[in-house]
This record gives sequence, C-alpha cells and structure tokens, in this order.
Amino acid sequence: MTKPTARLEHVNIRVSDPDRTAAFLARLCGWHERWRGPSALGGWTIHLGAETDYIALYQGDEPLSGPFSKGQPLQHIGLLVDDLDAAERVAIEAGLVPFNHADYEPGRRFYVFDWDGIEWELVSYS
Repeated sequence: MTKPTARLEHVNIRVSDPDRTAAFLARLCGWHERWRGPSALGGWTIHLGAETDYIALYQGDEPLSGPFSKGQPLQHIGLLVDDLDAAERVAIEAGLVPFNHADYEPGRRFYVFDWDGIEWELVSYS
C-alpha cells in the first residue's frame, strides 16, 4: 500500500491588522500577496506567501473570544530564512523585540511576538 505524502499548503491565523502583518511578512520573507478579500464567514483575509504555500491573515468582524490564548493550541510559527541577521533587523525595524537567541540543530534561531501575541520563530540553517 502506498503511503500518502503531504506538505503544508497554508496556515490561517487571526490578526488585528492584516495589512500590517502582511507588510511585515512580505519584507521579512520576500513573499507576495496571492489574494485578498472578504472571508466566506465574514471578516477580511489576505493570503501571503509563495506559489504553493501561504499564510492566511484573517481579521474577523467580531472580537476574538473564547478559551484560547497564546500556546493554546498554537505555540509558534516557524519560518526558515536565509539570512537570520537580516531577519532580526527587519523585526526590530517593525518594532518587535527578538528574544531567546539559540544555536542548535538544525540551525540558529530567535523568536518574536507580534502585535497580536503570535510567537514567530525565525531560523536559518546556514
């Protein structure tokens, strides 16, 4: 029996300002906007990424409520970058504070919280 294979196609996250987060990620990752418009369930979405994968940045019509907070269930989103020092400069210029710098397999890394409390891990294998 053949085992299926898969790759991550997209992640959908809720943010307070899709344009701000899209501008940051475009500068940080070199991604482009694939689509923007009203969400089928209300609110607004921007799809930002590459040709075969992206992050959907969703802003709902209603404020976020419920039992979820940072780490429940999302711990962080990891992004592989080719130049970690340049990525850190972009994060600082965006007003974010890098922390937890580390160097262990498979590469160097640091973390930042964005304006919505989403934790991003930036890692470089080079």
